[in-house]
Amino acid sequence: MENQAFRVTKGESPVDNGSDLSQMESNTTIETDSDTKTITATSRDKWGKDIEFMLSCIAYSVGFGNIWKFPYTALKYGGGAFLLPYLIVLFVVGRPIYYLEMVLGQFSSRGVVKLYDLAPGMRGIGVAQTIAMFVVMTYYAPVLGITFRYLVASFSSTLPWSVCDPSWTNCLNSSFVGHRNSTNATSSSQSSAELYFNIDITHKAKLADNGLGAPDLWLSLCLLFSWVVVATILIRGAKSTGKASYFLAIFPYIIMVVLLVQTLMLEGAWNGIWFFFKPQWKALLTVEVWYEAVTQCFFSLSVCYGGIVAYSSFNNFRNNVYRDAVIISWLDTFTSIIAGCIVFGVIGNLSLMNGQDIQELAKDGPGLTFITYPDAIAKFQVVPQLFAILFFLMLFIVGVGSNLGVTTSIITAIRDQRPDLKHWVVVVGIATIGFFLGLLYLTPGGFEFLDVMDGFGAKYISLTFAVFELVTVAWIYGVDRICRDIRYMLDRSTSLYWRLCWGLIAPIATMIILVYSLFEFKLPEVPWGYNALGFSIFVIAVLQLPAWYLYAIYCRRRRHDESLRKAAWNVLKPLTSWGPENDSLRAIYRTEEEQAQVKEVFPPSLGQRIRKRMFNMS
Repeated sequence: MENQAFRVTKGESPVDNGSDLSQMESNTTIETDSDTKTITATSRDKWGKDIEFMLSCIAYSVGFGNIWKFPYTALKYGGGAFLLPYLIVLFVVGRPIYYLEMVLGQFSSRGVVKLYDLAPGMRGIGVAQTIAMFVVMTYYAPVLGITFRYLVASFSSTLPWSVCDPSWTNCLNSSFVGHRNSTNATSSSQSSAELYFNIDITHKAKLADNGLGAPDLWLSLCLLFSWVVVATILIRGAKSTGKASYFLAIFPYIIMVVLLVQTLMLEGAWNGIWFFFKPQWKALLTVEVWYEAVTQCFFSLSVCYGGIVAYSSFNNFRNNVYRDAVIISWLDTFTSIIAGCIVFGVIGNLSLMNGQDIQELAKDGPGLTFITYPDAIAKFQVVPQLFAILFFLMLFIVGVGSNLGVTTSIITAIRDQRPDLKHWVVVVGIATIGFFLGLLYLTPGGFEFLDVMDGFGAKYISLTFAVFELVTVAWIYGVDRICRDIRYMLDRSTSLYWRLCWGLIAPIATMIILVYSLFEFKLPEVPWGYNALGFSIFVIAVLQLPAWYLYAIYCRRRRHDESLRKAAWNVLKPLTSWGPENDSLRAIYRTEEEQAQVKEVFPPSLGQRIRKRMFNMS
């Protein structure tokens, strides 16, 4: 595609609805008379093959949330009964948002910030989601580093967590097979796997007692290795990420099959699996179980963070994202269920071996992965090192795949605004910042600090701006216009199911969950300074929305000499540069869209406007 040149002078704008908020197209040359600076941007990076996009999305979506968060959440909130609300939420919230973000990214070839060329006054949504993604990036890699530390330890002749260190008190060897009783354990006894994690690996200590403390040297080296792996894959952009996706997306499933077969052969495994699926129907009547279903769906599919938009922005314009969205969303759920069977099959075996209740063994989050599962592996009578290697290798691979998506979202947001920056410079810069911030989580108080940052900086920001994202796209930009965009891009009509989910069900469900989470909010039990830091990050993210809206109005009035009211309305309209990346495709699209706008009559009543937005099938 040939480059075009635009000369921008003071008082003029290259677009009717534009402002200083947006760069020109990524394949254009921009000259500014104010500083005589010329910025030349190359064409946007693309996937080598369409299958690489789907595999990369699988690698991104299938991660730690499937392996440790889903099994524990399902157990805690009704066992098999949790699956029903989860599948319902997936069907009416998760999958529709996943498809919507894929459509928007592919149609516009823009990242999560520049995506809001569709309504420049709402650009703060993309900025806030990038902040949330940055917070996630800071703690995702440290967990990956701990996983690699366990992977290396698994090659020992004797698993280091299987036996007690002489310095540990009230310790029971995890390799011990038999029932716990007063002769071999006390009520305060801990397994060697738990003490290994708390003492040798994380040097766990309460934030209130010792602050964060200093990071562990070996974990710091593992964190460095993790970032080197991620940066090496990302250094050449989408093409290298796509090539790596063949391994990152497929190989974990091979390991899962091996682990599942081995798990099903363990004595007591079926008891654990039945406990995982056993329905507790009364849980369906609680708001909390639906709240957890929605948050698990967001966490598992990684929607409303920006990664899906970034990945799909590297697609060819005609790629069948409808097929990809359906396959990936169901595959993600299938993976969560398989991971749950593996984890709870092992827990069932562990329960039988030491006589403990399954409910007691199912620890939350990292405890399930780094304590309960290693404790069970230590009891295997045949080559436990092999199964430890397979498990932590699988965990490391899915962690790398997810970290690639997280980091790609941030890289894309930066390069969309500054296309003059070299890709490798941005990658190295983010990896360096990520490494040094990641050291905070590898300190004795790191996991408590992680909980604070995850709650304030990721969970609440993503839920808050998921509501704004859905309202902006479905009602400001319009469900009807999204459907026209899909018809133009995929030559496909959009069914009533998608329209209702985008326009009504998903926004309302997400808003209810957000309100509920705010009413049920409790401050983490950590020193006030850490809570203040987390709350400050949340406030900074929330302030992005009014700040960018006011800035868009200011730029609009400065360039077009409009009234405040008119400018406030116009910054919610798409820029004239909005549309497909390709010049010829965008020209045809603009012509067709102008014709559609001419035919439309703006309904006077609210009911008619809703009907137009939701049910206009033209």
